Order: sequence, then structure tokens, then C-alpha cells
Amino acid sequence: MSIQSSNLEIVRHYLHAIEQGTTGPALAEFFAPDVVQEEFPNRLVTQGARRDLAALLEGAERGQKVLSAQRYEIRNAVEQGNFVALEVRWTGTMAVPFGSLAVGDAMRAHFAVFIELRDGKIVAQRNYDCFDPW
Repeated sequence: MSIQSSNLEIVRHYLHAIEQGTTGPALAEFFAPDVVQEEFPNRLVTQGARRDLAALLEGAERGQKVLSAQRYEIRNAVEQGNFVALEVRWTGTMAVPFGSLAVGDAMRAHFAVFIELRDGKIVAQRNYDCFDPW
């Protein structure tokens, strides 16, 4: 990613990398070492979660075992300085059965995601995830 890239462009590349199944050091390139990601309570993470870089990378690996594909459709995006706010429609294709979803079924959600960047790296991410019924 060039230093000339806008923060919104960096975030778009980040979401695309997740869609492509990027994990490990290649995914870590998007984050500052001191990144903190907060996921507020939702149907999957009822108590919410706070993750550092190691937990984010471990979650990406775990996701590869649960989902065969995922898609982030950005519906709205606002960039202001070091902050990017997104409204996203997410679809994940199940690689394993989950609840009433069978292998190959789609899990869907509406996400509001707020990302702060420093020097082209994500330092904070807050997710407000609202899952469709399954």
C-alpha cells in the first residue's frame, strides 16, 4: 500500500484481503502492532469482545474453518482524516453447519464499522454487527 493511499482505500483493500482469505503476516500488514478491535454484543458474541493483534489474527484463522467464503458490500463510507466509518452488508457462506444453517448456506449481517488509522495502519476498529435471523 502506498503512503499516498487514502485511508478509505486502505480499508477497502483490508476488507478485500479478508474476502480473499488472507491470514497471518499478510493480514497483519494492515494493522499497527498496538491495534485494538472491539466487537460489541451481538448474536454470535453475546458478551462482546476486545481483541489485540494476536487475537485478530487467530480469529481470521478460525474463520477459515467456519466459512468457505465471505463478502463485504460497502453500502456507505465516510472518511474524515484518520477515521473511516462504514455501513456494510456482510455475507458468509458456511463451511460447517451452524444453528439452522447447513454447509453452503449464507449467514448475513449488517455491520457498522468504525476504523481509526495511523500512518496507513489500522490502530482501532469498532464493530456493531447485526445478524439476520437463522
